[in-house]
Amino acid sequence: MIPGGLGTGGRSVPPEWIDYNGHMMDAYYFLAFTEATEAFLDHVGLGAAYRTRTGGGIYTAESHLCFVSGVMQGAVLEYRTQLLGHDEKRMQVFHQMTSAGNLAATCELMFLHVNDGRVRAMPAEAAAAVAALAARHAALPRPDRAGRHIAMPLPPARLAALLRVGDRLIGGSLS
Repeated sequence: MIPGGLGTGGRSVPPEWIDYNGHMMDAYYFLAFTEATEAFLDHVGLGAAYRTRTGGGIYTAESHLCFVSGVMQGAVLEYRTQLLGHDEKRMQVFHQMTSAGNLAATCELMFLHVNDGRVRAMPAEAAAAVAALAARHAALPRPDRAGRHIAMPLPPARLAALLRVGDRLIGGSLS
């Protein structure tokens, strides 16, 4: 779990979120993490009120969801969020979902600030709030699942062939 991360809400899992296997359906993990995102954006001044006031907003450019353990009907979910990085136009955010104190899922997102249909720098007030949160989160350990990507493991024969090529390129033995 994210020690010292930002608490970004939670909920009980309703019956309509459960599939025929008795677990929460995939799409509802994203919906739950959207609730965490909205709380995060409100915290830094870039939520729905900002959108209404300015016409600008935050768009998701990329996301990566990892399922860790099954979630059942009636489970109480809690969300915590860590700001991993930011610049004038982007934020990299990592959400964790827990149930009964156990990690259930994680979701890493890259957000873009958009105004007038283009990716633009965040306004000064929001940028300051993001920078302040980033400073508080800088000392937090980077979550183990941050930065993951999807890839099939290499078959042993392919891995061995790559190691032989690498060995020839560096002109020596890797062992």
